[in-house]
Amino acid sequence: MSLGKEILFFFGALGAFNGFILSLYFLFFTRKKYLSNLFLGALLFALSTRIAVTVFVYFNNNLHKTYLQIGLSAGLLIGPLLYLTLKSGIQNTIPVKWKSHLAIWILAVLIIGFVFPYQNYPVLWNDYFVAFIFLQWFTYIFISGFEIRLLLEKIIQNYQNTLPSERWFGTIFFGIALVFISYFLGFIRVPFVSCITGALAFTFILYLIILVLLHRTKTDDLFLLNIQKDKKLNEEEALILSQKLEKVMNEKALYRNPNLSLKDLSQEINIPSHQLSQFLNNNLGKNFTSFVNEFRINNACEIITSNDKLTLESVGYDVGFNSKSTFFAAFKKHTGTTPLNYQIQALQP
Repeated sequence: MSLGKEILFFFGALGAFNGFILSLYFLFFTRKKYLSNLFLGALLFALSTRIAVTVFVYFNNNLHKTYLQIGLSAGLLIGPLLYLTLKSGIQNTIPVKWKSHLAIWILAVLIIGFVFPYQNYPVLWNDYFVAFIFLQWFTYIFISGFEIRLLLEKIIQNYQNTLPSERWFGTIFFGIALVFISYFLGFIRVPFVSCITGALAFTFILYLIILVLLHRTKTDDLFLLNIQKDKKLNEEEALILSQKLEKVMNEKALYRNPNLSLKDLSQEINIPSHQLSQFLNNNLGKNFTSFVNEFRINNACEIITSNDKLTLESVGYDVGFNSKSTFFAAFKKHTGTTPLNYQIQALQP
């Protein structure tokens, strides 16, 4: 092995090794167990596995085929874990369907590896599975970019005014995209580019992440995009946003949708969901459910006083509640009385 190759091997292998160490840190040793950290740890572990196999295969073509299979299989998890890292950073929660989604990919990796082992089906892996892995990886990068499009736009247009957490998640996204591009260019055999380029790109991004962590004495503000719980909008901004919410809720009667979500409402007024949640909690002093239920109850009161032919249960369904018990509980919470008592009082001469 020439000196140049020895240097490439050293930096590639060192990046993979440090990637494993950093993944263990995020998975097990961070002071606060943010969901985004756990997914980031898993993402770094999958990437480090992919990089380690790349480095050793590049310098040893006789490596056992099982290692090639492990490296390629790890690539199938990078995209989903990137999405979950960014999504959990925005919301600090992940819907059950997405956790199941990740489990399906893990199960697919295990089943494909067992039924079609690389050692017995090298052509299938090299000609088809690899192409699919790159397509899947790109698809998740695209979905992830769309999910944080407002954040990316802010970074590109006004980097100096971005929050540390926004720069942190932006670095993760652009870093994974750079590793993908490096690998893909090597895959399509662009001149002077090989798979080892992806390994070196990963090493560069990894050390950039380590430098960010070492530079900051406090890191809690990195791991959640909505970490500033006590931040309030000023009176003018709060009034504008409040009027916009009032208008869209009343004109479109969004509250009548029993499946209305925070994300749906935030898209209607064109702001990130975490900013809307922050506004509701800090400026209005209520959570999303209470905010929506106020509109539902106000509409229910109007219906009850103007129409005594509808059952109370049907009124609840009409205004957006998905069960009788939920409607009755919310009605009493917001009015201090039950729907029946309210109806009796409203119909008294």
